[in-house]
Amino acid sequence: MSFLKRWAVRLAVAVALVLGTLIIGGAFDARRRHPDLKPWHRLVPHDIHAAELDDSFTLERWLRREAEVFGEVAVMEDGLDPVDRTPVNRYFPSSRTHYSRLGRDWNRTFELEPAELRGGAVLVHGLTDSPYSMRAIADLLREQGFYTLALRMPGHGTVPAGLIDVDWQDWLAALRMGMRHTRGKIGADRPLLLVGYSNGGALAAKYAMEALDRPRDPAPNRVLLISPMIGVTPAARLARWISLLGVVPYFEKARWLDVLPEYNPIKYNSFPANAGLQTALLTSALRSDLSRLASAGRLQSLPPMLAFQSAVDATVSTPAVVRSLYDLLPANGSELVLFDVNHQSGIDAFVRPEDLSAIDGLFDRAPRSYRRTLVTNRAPETTEIVARTVEAGQSEATTQELGMAWPPGVFSLTHVALPFPPDDPLYGSDPIEDGSGLLRLGRLSPRGERAVLIAGADTFMRLSSNPFFRYLAERVRAWAKP
Repeated sequence: MSFLKRWAVRLAVAVALVLGTLIIGGAFDARRRHPDLKPWHRLVPHDIHAAELDDSFTLERWLRREAEVFGEVAVMEDGLDPVDRTPVNRYFPSSRTHYSRLGRDWNRTFELEPAELRGGAVLVHGLTDSPYSMRAIADLLREQGFYTLALRMPGHGTVPAGLIDVDWQDWLAALRMGMRHTRGKIGADRPLLLVGYSNGGALAAKYAMEALDRPRDPAPNRVLLISPMIGVTPAARLARWISLLGVVPYFEKARWLDVLPEYNPIKYNSFPANAGLQTALLTSALRSDLSRLASAGRLQSLPPMLAFQSAVDATVSTPAVVRSLYDLLPANGSELVLFDVNHQSGIDAFVRPEDLSAIDGLFDRAPRSYRRTLVTNRAPETTEIVARTVEAGQSEATTQELGMAWPPGVFSLTHVALPFPPDDPLYGSDPIEDGSGLLRLGRLSPRGERAVLIAGADTFMRLSSNPFFRYLAERVRAWAKP
């Protein structure tokens, strides 16, 4: 026994030494690798946390508290050093990337009222994002008669450092508040939709599952997911330990996985380690809920889910959306829409085999409990696209002509592109010109010398709007119809 005890102690010491080496080495690497931090990397606004959000917390109080948080950011903007007053700094009010160029501050929670009330919808944006990403979907639902509430999740829309002092329970508590408000707004009998994009998709799915055990929380009648974050890399857990040294001034950069220029008016470019950790914890909790409910035979109580997902996605795992969520769902009218790569582009030879096999695996002849749709080339030699659909419980596909085609030079959609139409003023490939002077990020596709730009060229080359948004909009209208 003493022999085993000695080896156990030695193993524990070895693990501690390895972990300590990784933490300290990671902290030194962050200090060396990252540029100097700016005021928006150091200001941590006093945002809204779950401890405040009890059942009596109203949307009116939420908006007042949110205004206080943005007041802290305004003070920071007023005090910027001359070196930070640049044409592409989102925090410089005269820059081409300040939110004011969009006509209103879409970083904040917003509501849209329909002409005739037929239902309600709560929309949740993604990680490092803001309610702006829900703008087009919210407007589409408003036209369908839905009161829409696009919530700003705590830590978002202000400064990147806001994500240092936040956890996923804060986001879920905010969502509960929004669902209570919206149910009260529309009454007990009208349909209530829940829409989640990226990390917001994980929150929407988590809320829908928790609502089965929380009768006081309004249950959604339908759930819409866009690029849902069902599976992410577990590497963020190590980043959490490295970031602990960030409280030491010498290692303050250890709190950050990326420190980048902030030129996007409605989304952070810099990325705190805590943001990745919270997403990892959220998706882990979500998958535990799925496993628990599946074992108990309770997934049949979930509302129908419609998800749109790019077959290739550098941010979330497309196979996880299929295997960890949809393959567990009962036959309740759910559907998964997958956007394929552009096979006419000749890119297939360069796509990772696991990504192509994920498509083949989903559209084999095995029946599934949910409807499957693949938006893909009508034939390999053409850019024209069709929707191939396999109904729940069936194995044969039907084909729908869509009257659309891949734009020249585009080989796939992306994680970030799906909810944005081509005429989106910021991200669109064909934005509406309004004389605002806004820098149109969706039109940037630089080709030139390397190591010249302040941001990586691959960032600008990533498709930021959806050329097939018209199809997505048609499907959402049909899905949301009361």
